[in-house]
Amino acid sequence: MNVSAWSIRNPIPAILFFVLLTLMGLASFIGMKIQQFMDIELPMVTVTASLPGAAPAQMETEVARKIENTVATLQGIKHIYTKVQDGTAIVTVEFRLEKPPQEALDDVRDAVSRIRSDLPGDLKDPVVSKVNLAGSPILTYTVASSRMDDEALSWFVDNTVSKALLAVRGVGAVARVGGVSREVRVELDPARLLALKASAADISRQLRQTQQEASGGRADIGGAEQSVRTLATVQSADELAAMEIALPDGRRVRLDQVAQVVDTVGELRSAALLNGKPVVGFEITRSRGASEIDVRDGVVAALAHLKAEHPDIVITEAFNFVDPVMENYTGSMSLLLEGAVLAIIVVWLFLRDWRATFVSATALPLSIIPAFAVMYLMGFTLNVVTLLSLSLVVGILVDDAIVEIENIIRHLRMGKTPYQAAMEAADEIGLAVIATTFTLIAVFLPTAFMGGVAGKFFVQFGWSAAIAVFFSLVVARMLTPMMAAYLLRPPKREVAAPRWLTVYRGWAEWCLHHRWTTLVATVFFFFASFFLVPFLPTGFIPPDDLSQTQVYLSLPPGSTFKETYTAAEAAREIVARNPHVKMVYTAIGGGAAGSDPFAPRGAAEVRKATLTINLTPRKERDGVKKQTIESEIRKALTDLPGVQYKVGL
Repeated sequence: MNVSAWSIRNPIPAILFFVLLTLMGLASFIGMKIQQFMDIELPMVTVTASLPGAAPAQMETEVARKIENTVATLQGIKHIYTKVQDGTAIVTVEFRLEKPPQEALDDVRDAVSRIRSDLPGDLKDPVVSKVNLAGSPILTYTVASSRMDDEALSWFVDNTVSKALLAVRGVGAVARVGGVSREVRVELDPARLLALKASAADISRQLRQTQQEASGGRADIGGAEQSVRTLATVQSADELAAMEIALPDGRRVRLDQVAQVVDTVGELRSAALLNGKPVVGFEITRSRGASEIDVRDGVVAALAHLKAEHPDIVITEAFNFVDPVMENYTGSMSLLLEGAVLAIIVVWLFLRDWRATFVSATALPLSIIPAFAVMYLMGFTLNVVTLLSLSLVVGILVDDAIVEIENIIRHLRMGKTPYQAAMEAADEIGLAVIATTFTLIAVFLPTAFMGGVAGKFFVQFGWSAAIAVFFSLVVARMLTPMMAAYLLRPPKREVAAPRWLTVYRGWAEWCLHHRWTTLVATVFFFFASFFLVPFLPTGFIPPDDLSQTQVYLSLPPGSTFKETYTAAEAAREIVARNPHVKMVYTAIGGGAAGSDPFAPRGAAEVRKATLTINLTPRKERDGVKKQTIESEIRKALTDLPGVQYKVGL
């Protein structure tokens, strides 16, 4: 069946078909999520085992090696990475990409459960989890208050702020950085324990039994069934101090007679600083599949509501990884529109007919907009990769329509009516248009089936480009001939070709008359271009020029929190001297901003710190690139002895 001829004879169904596609595409475009990169899932699983107080050597021999030996028998393993530190062992199992992530998680969990009885009894149950590449924080805020101390402010973040933000759609986690945690400390007196012939283990065992709340079963009271609970808790440090302790010889003493009970805060193991001032911060992580833009908007609204309920709190944005996403999105959409406008201008320069240009130009929106509907159904998002693919093919989408229109105009110049010219020209050129389109699809679509990690990113690139090119064929075979038949007019007079077109025809004629010379020159340029490949920079993602960067500090093993704090402050003072640095947010011994995405939460060390640096906007740097600023910071940090550092996101 000749689709073009049917569309020309029946224009109403063709018009309604494309109206429906356009409405579906617009609705899908509005519903698509905006992200920096698409969410990819790698078959990588981490096993985190904790044994407080254990030395790294003990964790290696009694925990890490046993876990390695049991997971090494699984099928499809590519690499096993192990990290051992005081009291913690982290085993990361990387499977081949063909392994389904959920199957990898189940296999590792079953393998670890098989050896649980061989692990130390005091070991906490190992945590088996998938590696989540979307688990990095996208927003971080700091909180200050004139009427709350650090303890109250920390509880405010843990309780009020976390509950409010976790109710926002798309928020996956809210983690506090810095602040303090309440702790009731029992400091035993060794001399009194020795005099009473008691041990610390006796006291600890009775305290553990005291702080219990357990189920007690059921009871019939007054003809009704009631649940029974066993309550053995104290409400304050004073009640705990007054508690009686049974000694081994039968005597009983009050706890405050053998120990000092203090209601205080725990030891500082993490800290957050904003421009050198201690603050209580919290990091916000989006859930997998959520849009950074939607999460940001929901968080801003929730924080505004919190400020209205608590006028005394001051919330400051420490860093924001969402603005670069929005900047990339708006920039990509602007380039897409600019490319479409330039393509239309070029078409008009060659066709020199506004009707023909209009018919050809309709192929651009009617190819891209319906593509959004298919992309939405396939679960794609508006990210750097999909927008890049559409920007790349925007000039190709009018090719089929231009071929159709040019052939129709040629038939019009033979004296035929627009209807007759469209019928004959579309039938004449149809096979060539179909062959051209499927050739382009054969070029782009294979990128969607690439292997390796790169293939995880390019799957949406290949499909997006192929879908848009296919819709350009549908437009060229259905809509373009139909519009030409009813909109074009026979040329009234022959228009003289512009001078630049005459020059181009002269070059084309020379190439046709000197075929061997043209062929030899083409082969020479083809092979000569390969010699330029070694001079091109390499990398999976090109360096950006955003207004944020990070400095990662690492002190030698065994370093204390105080030493890390001092080193981080020294690094901040060095970084702050750069004229392009606006603000520095420091996370010491905690926080996931800038941390290894393959490390599980809670694996932070007191010997590590991250400095998140907000730079001046790109427009205010007088042409200075972020890479230049990072190089200056890297050079300045050489004055920091005994500290390993890394600059850059």
